Amino acid sequence: MSVPEVHDTDPGTLAALRGLPPSTWLRAAGVAVVVYLAIGIPTDVVPNPVFGRPTVDVRWWDPLVLGASALLMGLVIAIRPADVGGVEASSTTERTTLLGGVGSLLAVGCPTCNQLVVAVLGTSGALSFFQPVQPWLGVASLVLLTWLVRRRIDDLRRTDCPI
Repeated sequence: MSVPEVHDTDPGTLAALRGLPPSTWLRAAGVAVVVYLAIGIPTDVVPNPVFGRPTVDVRWWDPLVLGASALLMGLVIAIRPADVGGVEASSTTERTTLLGGVGSLLAVGCPTCNQLVVAVLGTSGALSFFQPVQPWLGVASLVLLTWLVRRRIDDLRRTDCPI
């Protein structure tokens, strides 16, 4: 008795990303630029004459977290299963995307420039308690946004299902 051969029809996340149409990549790039500037300018990760970081310089990982977050948020927003007959984004997806963006903002921002953190912890608390947590906020934000991209791709695949 022979065992039937099983073929994997799941192309994987990277293959699914490569298969996205150019219009989706164009939307993702546009959103990524907007997100990068919207977070990068007020946090002074993108140098500008309006905002500054008087006490804590931009750390080496700030531009990396900002760039990765912007790219992932661009993909989450650009991959729209509704374009191919799928379901619209749920309010949970939208709230989770916002949470990922806020996490990125808190991760790359100057700890003493964040008025809410300073009001709650004071300047010394912002430096001694909040600043060490910021890299973990960045990692958590990137994990959350990566999970959202994967979920959007899974939603897109469900719309391609012949059943």
